[in-house]
Amino acid sequence: MDSMLDFKSLEADPKDRMPISSYSPNIRDAVRRYYIQKKPCQPVDHIFPKTKFVDKMRQFRPTWFKRRSQWLEYSIKADAAFCLCCYLFKNELESRGNAGDSFTRDGFRCWNKALERFKKHVGKVNSIHHKCFNRMQDLKNQRQSIQSSFDKQSEKARSDYRMRLNASIDVARFLLTSGFPFRGHDESEGSEYKGAFLELLKWYGDRSFDVGRVILGNAPQNDMMICPTIQKDIVEACAKETTKAIIEDLDGDYFGILVDESKDVSHKEQMALILRYVNKSGMVIERFLGIVHVNDTSSQSLKKAIYSLLLDHSLCTSKIRGQGYDGASNMQGEINGLKSLILQDTSSAYSIHCFAHQLQLALVGLSKKNSDVDNFFYVLTNILNTIGASFKRRDSLRQHQEDKLEELLKFGEVHTGQGLNQERGLQRPGDTRWGSHFKTLDNFLILFSSIVNVIKDMKRDCPYHLDRFAAENLLSKIHEFEFVFMLHLMFKVLLLTNELNKVLQKKDQDIVNAMGLLDLSKKRLQMMREDEWDSMMDEVRLFCGKHGISIPKMNEDYSNGKSKRKRSNISYLHHFRVEVFYAVIDLALQELNNRFDVVTSDLLLGMASLSPVDSFANFHKDRIMKLAEYYPSEFGDKELRELNFQLDDFIVYAQKCDSKFLNLKGIKDLAKVMIETKLDQTWSLVYLLVKLTLIIPVATASVERAFSSMKYIKNDLRNRMDEDLLNGCLVCYIERSIFKNVSNDAIIDRFQNMKTRRGQL
Repeated sequence: MDSMLDFKSLEADPKDRMPISSYSPNIRDAVRRYYIQKKPCQPVDHIFPKTKFVDKMRQFRPTWFKRRSQWLEYSIKADAAFCLCCYLFKNELESRGNAGDSFTRDGFRCWNKALERFKKHVGKVNSIHHKCFNRMQDLKNQRQSIQSSFDKQSEKARSDYRMRLNASIDVARFLLTSGFPFRGHDESEGSEYKGAFLELLKWYGDRSFDVGRVILGNAPQNDMMICPTIQKDIVEACAKETTKAIIEDLDGDYFGILVDESKDVSHKEQMALILRYVNKSGMVIERFLGIVHVNDTSSQSLKKAIYSLLLDHSLCTSKIRGQGYDGASNMQGEINGLKSLILQDTSSAYSIHCFAHQLQLALVGLSKKNSDVDNFFYVLTNILNTIGASFKRRDSLRQHQEDKLEELLKFGEVHTGQGLNQERGLQRPGDTRWGSHFKTLDNFLILFSSIVNVIKDMKRDCPYHLDRFAAENLLSKIHEFEFVFMLHLMFKVLLLTNELNKVLQKKDQDIVNAMGLLDLSKKRLQMMREDEWDSMMDEVRLFCGKHGISIPKMNEDYSNGKSKRKRSNISYLHHFRVEVFYAVIDLALQELNNRFDVVTSDLLLGMASLSPVDSFANFHKDRIMKLAEYYPSEFGDKELRELNFQLDDFIVYAQKCDSKFLNLKGIKDLAKVMIETKLDQTWSLVYLLVKLTLIIPVATASVERAFSSMKYIKNDLRNRMDEDLLNGCLVCYIERSIFKNVSNDAIIDRFQNMKTRRGQL
C-alpha cells in the first residue's frame, strides 16, 4: 500500500478493515494510533439481532463491553465480535504463538459460549492477547514508550511548547469561527502579507511578550507549529472535539437525520447531515454532524455515506426515528428512495417531506396552473431584471429610495446563491423561496413610484431603440389595472402564509405546531375568499388613484386588453372577482391540501393529540395509543398497557392539578415543562412519545444553511480545499456556539494523540 495515509479511507466497522500487514511499515503505527484514538467500535445502543443456537435465541449483549471496554469490538455489518489490540499487533507476534483468526479476521459470533470464549481468548499473562494489549498501551501512552524516553524535555521546553501550541490554537479558533481562510498566496519570508494565520499569529506575539518570545522566529526551527500540515491537524482536532461535545449531548438517545446534497464551487457533490434530537432539558436541538463527498447521488450511495458517517461517530442507525429530505426522487422515492432504504433497516424512522419545500411547490403549482399568476410573475421578472440592468443610472432617486430599491434588486442574488457578477432580478416561480416572493412584492408596492421613474428614464435615455421599446412596453404593463390587481392579490395570498414560512426556518420547530399554522393559513385564505373582496378592492382603488392608473367600470363588458373591439359576455366585476380572485384563492387552497395531505395520517393525528394548546383541547387517547403502535421497538404489549394507564393519570394532572401546564404554546413547551417538573420520570412513556414526536423533522432549512456556509467557506479563492479540511472548517463555523465551549486543553490532548509530535507535554 502507498506510504501516504488517508485517514478518511480507514473503515470504522471491524469487519471492513484491511489487515495491518497490508499497510506500509512506515505508516502502520499511524494507523494503529488512529484506531486507538477512536477507541473500540462499541455500538451499545444498537438493536442486536438474535440467532438460534440449538433451541434458544441468543444475541450479543452490550453489557459484555463493560469488563472488556479497552479491546472488545462489535461489527454491525457481520454481527460478530472482534479484538482491537489483536487486530493492531497480532501480525508482529504470530510467529511466537497461534492467536487464531476468530477475533481478528473472521469475527466471533457463538453467543451461547461467548463468556467462555472471551476468557479463553484473553488467556494467561504471557498470551498473544496480553502481549498485543501491552503494546497497544505502550503506543497509547507515549511517555512509557521507548521513543518517549529519548524525547524527554526540560520543564521549560514543555512549557514553551504548550504556550506556542496554545497561541496557534487561539489564532485557528478565531479564523474558524469567522470562516476566514488560513493560508496566503505568498508565505515566503519577504512577502508583505503571509496569510491570515501567520499575520494574526505575529500580531498576537507583538502584543503579548510571553507569547512573542516562543513563537515564529523565536521558536526552534523544527517545531514552530505553523506549517500547513500542523494547521490542518489543529483544525481537525478542533472539529473532532466539537463533534464529540455534540455526541455527548445526544448521549445515545434517539435522533432524526436531515440530509441533502449539493455541488460545491469545484463541482464536487457534497452530502450534509444534520442530527435532530431532544436534549436532557427537553429542548429540540439540530446539530451539524458533517459533510461528505459522494461520487454520485443515487440513494444507495447516499445511504452508504450516511451509515459510514454515523458509524464514525459511534451512532447506531437503529436509533434513527425521523428523516427529513427535500422532494427529489432519490430521497423520497417510495421503492428505491433513500427514505425507503432506511425504513427497511429501521421501521420507525419516519420521513416527512420538508414542509418549506412543499410550500414552495404549492406556489409553483399555483403559477403553472393559473395563467394570470404566471403572466404576472413573468412581467414582474422582466421589470426587475430591466431595472437591474440599468441600476447604475440612479440620479433621480433619493438616498433612502436607493437603499430600498437596491435591497429589492439584490433579491435574485441573495436567494439563489448567485454572486455579485450574476444577473440581478427576481427568478421565475420555483427557482427561489415563498418568503422571498413575499418580500419582493412588499418592496415593489412600497417602491412603485421609484420603479416607474426608473423605467421612464430608460424610455427617454436608453441609446438603443430595442431597450427604449422594452421600457415603453413595461411602462404600459405596470400601469394596467390588471397588473396592479394581481400585485395586491398575490401580496395578500403570500402574506397570509408568510408566518408559516417563517416558522419553518426555525431549528426547534415541531410537526404539531407546523400543522397548526398550516391549518390557520388555510382558514385565513378561506376567510379572505368569503369576506375580504371589498376591502381589497378599496386598497386597489386607493393605490390606482395615488399613481394615476385608470380603473375600468366594473359593470361594463370585460376586455382582455389585446383587442378593445372584442368584448366578452362577462363584466369586469365577474372577471376579477370570479375568474381571478376566487380562482387564485381556490387553487392556492387546493395546492396546499394536495401538498400537505400527509397531515391526515394516523401518525400525525396521534402527534397532534399530544398538543397541550388550550389545556390539551385536542387530547385523544385512542389516537395517541395508535401513535405508540407506530414504534414497536419502544412499545411492546407490556409498554402499551402501561402507557394506557399513564395517559389517564397524566391528562387529569395536566388539566387540573398543575398550573405549569396551562398556556403552553406547543409540544416543545410540554417537553420542557415535563423535564423541569421531573414528570418525565413519573410518566416516562408519555414523555417518550412527546420526544419521538419532536424528533420528526419539519423542514430541511438547517441543511440548506449548512450549504450556504459551505459556499462561504469554500469559495472561488479556496476551491482546492481537501474534504477533511472543508469538513473541519464547517463543523467549527456552523457549530461555533459549541466550539467556543471546547477548551484548548481538550484540543491539545486530541492534537498530541493524533500522531507522534516532536514536542512532548
